[in-house]
Amino acid sequence: MIRVSIYDDNHSLRDTLALLIDATDDMLSKGLYDNAMRVVDNVREDMPDVILMDIDMPGRTGIEAVKLLRQTSYQPKILMLTVFEEPDRIFAAISNGAVGYLLKKTPADEIIDAIRTVMNGGAAMTPTVALKVLASFQQPKPVKLELTDKEQAVLRRLVEGDSYKLIAYHCDISMGTVRTHICNIYEKLHVNSKSEAVAKALKTGLFG
Repeated sequence: MIRVSIYDDNHSLRDTLALLIDATDDMLSKGLYDNAMRVVDNVREDMPDVILMDIDMPGRTGIEAVKLLRQTSYQPKILMLTVFEEPDRIFAAISNGAVGYLLKKTPADEIIDAIRTVMNGGAAMTPTVALKVLASFQQPKPVKLELTDKEQAVLRRLVEGDSYKLIAYHCDISMGTVRTHICNIYEKLHVNSKSEAVAKALKTGLFG
């Protein structure tokens, strides 16, 4: 049996997904959560094979949860299931360890197929999302952007999904200094938001 945990703050959708999984012969729902605040403890207790992970949840985003789980010894397959199809969110989820990215409008049978696919070592992606990923790779890459070492460190933390508070902690700087660095990053990257900065950093291969 494929054990599947579900993280989604939409109570109705979460229960519907659980019913769908439990009605499938080779699957079993194992842990239903409306937030990912205790995701590491939850996973250690439930031992799921696959996780269906929403992105926008209270307290901790799904992308932050993926990042945390990738730092543990027990690492289930994580399949993002979300309404968001912006390239920056897609790249952030995948770069932090998700093995699939589905939109919530995906038909039920395709969600079941995706769970089996990732369980067998494959990757699953909604076709429209896959097209966005391909399109972003096909765009010409601009010249390497000149950021200071500290600005690169701050940008890397943004890419990894850290909050301003966590950036300040990891980089050993004040919140005010974080904001100053981020303003400088926006100016140098010619962007106006965190999501645009993350997307540009990933597209330009700034970190490898």
